[in-house]
Amino acid sequence: MSRYASYPSLKDKVVFITGGASGIGATFVTSFHDQGSKVAFVDLKQSDGDALMRKLGGNAWFKQCDVTDAKALQGAIGAAAQALGPITVLINNVANDTRQTTAEMTPEAWRKDLAVNLDPVFIGSDAVYPMMKQAGGGVIINLSSINAILGPERLAGYVAAKGAINSLSKTLAREWGVDKIRVNALSPGWVVTPRQLELWLTPEAEAEWMKLVALKERIMPEDIARLALFLASDDSRMITGQNLIIDGGRT
Repeated sequence: MSRYASYPSLKDKVVFITGGASGIGATFVTSFHDQGSKVAFVDLKQSDGDALMRKLGGNAWFKQCDVTDAKALQGAIGAAAQALGPITVLINNVANDTRQTTAEMTPEAWRKDLAVNLDPVFIGSDAVYPMMKQAGGGVIINLSSINAILGPERLAGYVAAKGAINSLSKTLAREWGVDKIRVNALSPGWVVTPRQLELWLTPEAEAEWMKLVALKERIMPEDIARLALFLASDDSRMITGQNLIIDGGRT
């Protein structure tokens, strides 16, 4: 028996997740699938998506999608709803934390950062709003970051996008609350994923991180997914317009 919570209200819910084939996104997909939800996800990498589909078996749907293409993302959301039913949980997860100094950033690089880190949050939310309203409510969870608060170097576009996500979540929560649609941001700290381990989470960097946190343990993708499950469930029915931080006490 699992030591973690099971949410009956998530059974048979149709959940759509962007960037769901790897990292935190893949953990979202498997966690909601394990709760009995009908999970749809998109990702740029076809091979990663296919591999996860084989692992899941049933009650899942995948489509390769470049989320910076608004029409492609809208089309994927429509196709997922047609296949599984109206989407009542949306996880805007996709992001890219590629790093460069602000002085090196061109207007094109700035636009590219916002196109992947911010635009899909609005496009996805706008696409699911009519079906959530018709269904009598829904939940949108937008992945932000504590970097929106800390403002680290070499991440100007990413940090700007995450700060905007916090504000967008607040205004959508207020505007769509009348339709019983809850919108929250979720701000992780440094989550240990294969990408982070490959590119930036060196033993030296991790040692410095551990000096700054209250809980001297790694933040794992499962930690983020468990909070998302709670926010998507009926157990959190009166929580909206919030930015929930899960960083081991860093901020």
